[in-house]
Order: sequence, then C-alpha cells, then structure tokens
Amino acid sequence: MSRYLLDTHAWAFLHLDRSRMPVATLQTLEQADEIFISPISAFEIAQKVRIGKWPEAAPLLTRFAELVGRDGTREATLTAEISLHAGVMDWPHRDPFDRILAATAEVLDLTLVTMDRAFATRSGLRTFW
Repeated sequence: MSRYLLDTHAWAFLHLDRSRMPVATLQTLEQADEIFISPISAFEIAQKVRIGKWPEAAPLLTRFAELVGRDGTREATLTAEISLHAGVMDWPHRDPFDRILAATAEVLDLTLVTMDRAFATRSGLRTFW
C-alpha cells in the first residue's frame, strides 16, 4: 500500500504550478493508495502569505478546504501524539512546520513528498521527490 504525506510546497505546486513537480512524482501520486496533507500546511501557507514570503499562494487560503478531497488528498489528523513526537524527536532541525510534517509522516507511517533537503537529515524518515 502506497501512502504519502505532501509537504506544504508539494501540495501548493499541485494547485498552482504542476510544472514545478517532476513528472515521475506526479505519476507516482496518481497511483497512490492514499495521499494526506497536514493541517499544519494550512497554517504555514497562511503565515507565509501574511508576512509576504509567499504571496502567490494567497488563492489557496480561501480554497484550502475545497481543494482537499477534490484533489484526492485527505487531511491528516494533528494529534497530541504527533505534536509530542515533533517536540521530542532527536533532530536538530528547528523549523516547527517541518518538525510537525516529519512527525506526522513517522507516526502515521507515510512517505513524505518533498524537495526540501533538510528532511534527508532525519534518520528513518522516508522521503520522495
């Protein structure tokens, strides 16, 4: 069974500019059994739009709930177990969004779809791009 968690940028690229994703990644996702998006990604997009770091993602803010599900993704649950795992995991990476995404993938046994090389430093985390 192939189960994936999309990093925030991967989900955004699916809706804003698919050409930014490798063809092989798109093909793999089309064949996936389950694809998840973390609710922390909604917060990350909103934060980055608000502070001006990602203005092109603004259209996703009002359509997030509509797009999740319609695009074949499901919203992963952000639980206390995931939050605690993110807080205590032995990984020097400090970005709270990335820590939540890594913890979500680990706790739910998902492969993280990301182009962010920072995740490669997390031992045992499965990634794909």
